[in-house]
Amino acid sequence: MSISLKGKVILITGASSGFGADAARLFAAEGASVVLAARRIDKMQAEVKSIQAAGGQAMATPVDINNSADIENMVRSVIENYGRIDILFNNAGFGRLDWFDRLNIERDVHTQISVNLTGLMEVTQAILPHMIAQGNGHIINMSSVAGWIAAPMYTVYAATKFGVRGFTDALRREMSLHGIQVSGIYPGPAVTEFGQHTGESVLKGTFQAPAWTYMTSEYVARRVVELAKNPRRALIIPWWFRPVLWLDYNFPGIVDWIVTQFFVKKYRKI
Repeated sequence: MSISLKGKVILITGASSGFGADAARLFAAEGASVVLAARRIDKMQAEVKSIQAAGGQAMATPVDINNSADIENMVRSVIENYGRIDILFNNAGFGRLDWFDRLNIERDVHTQISVNLTGLMEVTQAILPHMIAQGNGHIINMSSVAGWIAAPMYTVYAATKFGVRGFTDALRREMSLHGIQVSGIYPGPAVTEFGQHTGESVLKGTFQAPAWTYMTSEYVARRVVELAKNPRRALIIPWWFRPVLWLDYNFPGIVDWIVTQFFVKKYRKI
């Protein structure tokens, strides 16, 4: 039986656009109280007004998950306003597109790790005492199919998403005795602002997945809501990525050859 989300308090990071903003709207439509958290407060306030106009409950709180004080203030604000956090959707993240030897260590490597992995962990640790005290909760971590199969030109992004997968699995086992569910969602390509924040590489605009592979942001957000209503360990979408991951796991040499022949040799010239 599906879990009712009515009255649940849901904190969403990276909620100013894309999966986070769409999930906030869909969670509110289920009767949940939604807290949108991100750096762009103006965009979140517009989302909050839209949700409230439709009869939903929502508030926005600014946060830079690179900043520990911001994270503390965010969690304090949610607890002061609602008294609890039932679901955390760790959604903030970005990727840089380029060959690893061309990346700037501080801007492209350290920052991706800080936002995609360290920040996600810090937000999670900040809310865990409240969920443990409640004796229940659900943490949904946004990873990627890049957390299962490592894509060239997204080297650091893949490393962070592999890290998110490992963290998710380990935390699920740690929190099982506290009644806290921990899930990972692993989407393939989707139409969001992600491509606008992949850096200024000459590869940008040249290397991209075929249009037919892209999901809509709202479709991914709907699957997040379904995951909240029906918790499971992992959700990989779209379905056809599962045989791709199976091939990579069982026959990595074949995948290495395919990627090298059809991607690396072609794009390394750029």
